Amino acid sequence: MTRPAARSAQGVAAGLTLDTGALLALERGEPKIRALLRRAADLGLPVDVPAGVVAQAWRGGPRQARVARLLGDPAVQVPPLDEVTARAVGLLAGKSGHVGIVDVHVALHARRRGHTVVTSDPDDLRAVDPSVRLAVV
Repeated sequence: MTRPAARSAQGVAAGLTLDTGALLALERGEPKIRALLRRAADLGLPVDVPAGVVAQAWRGGPRQARVARLLGDPAVQVPPLDEVTARAVGLLAGKSGHVGIVDVHVALHARRRGHTVVTSDPDDLRAVDPSVRLAVV
């Protein structure tokens, strides 16, 4: 079951954070992720793709044209895994017992920003943070 999107005071989603599965769904041209991204753009919502997600998904080449377009959009942010964030990710990984550092970074980032995580694997994200809001693609 998908949890409702994060809501701001105005009643609209605060933004989206994409995980690796979301980028791969975009690469395949899946309608649900494309619709979510269109809606976010229409509403002027931020879309973030943590740097580790890019590293996990990026292989280059023409198959990734949609992903390249998304990452090239000036409205899309690619938050780095800097030292301060890396320490917070490490703490949350230890607390949650989840060893997937990219998943932990995604969950932490989304929680900090009040975003909904777009994912194809909700169980991994719920293992990190059961309260994270998810949109499953």
